[in-house]
Amino acid sequence: MTTPGDEGRFPGFDVTAQRRHWDEVTAGVVLARLAPPRGLAYFTEEEARTARCLVDALLAQSDEPYVDVVADIDRRLAHGETDGWRYEDMPEDAEAWRLSLRHLDHDAGQRYQSRFADLDRDRRRTVIDGVQESDGAWFGLPAKRVWSLWTRYACTAFYAHPWAWTEIGFGGPAYPRGYKNLGGREPWERPEHDAADPVPWGERVEAARKRHG
Repeated sequence: MTTPGDEGRFPGFDVTAQRRHWDEVTAGVVLARLAPPRGLAYFTEEEARTARCLVDALLAQSDEPYVDVVADIDRRLAHGETDGWRYEDMPEDAEAWRLSLRHLDHDAGQRYQSRFADLDRDRRRTVIDGVQESDGAWFGLPAKRVWSLWTRYACTAFYAHPWAWTEIGFGGPAYPRGYKNLGGREPWERPEHDAADPVPWGERVEAARKRHG
């Protein structure tokens, strides 16, 4: 499998073309992330379905190329590969994921008489926003800690994938080649097409969300 398309922010750039510069072990680890996902190791099928709808909403994934973030989260939880720490007022990560997915389904049922995964995109967003905007406890769990758990795992899995690297113009592991133009563009890097500061755009989006909330 290869990174599809070349019409993104860095036209003509495909990080998988850099694999000849990686050592054998590094290339094996990176390219394995392009393989079709294996069966579930921690989540049940229903939990995985809920988790997939959650992280797709968090990452705004609705089109191809699609990074199966849940497959990586499932693998990490099954093998106890956490960030090496947790908040004192939160359960272990694996249990916190299982509980929070159950609570999402409960919220969806209370609000819309449906399972979370069966809701349309806007209603899922409403349920998720209820957690994000809460300042207190959510089913006995600190809502802000739950939000941190979801986003940390989702972003880690997404930005470990070569398709995401291609999207942001990242050249992948620098070992053993290394970098020589510190502060400048390397020969294998591409200039960004139509570069723009994302902060003002993000601020406009948030302002619009608050006005229409």
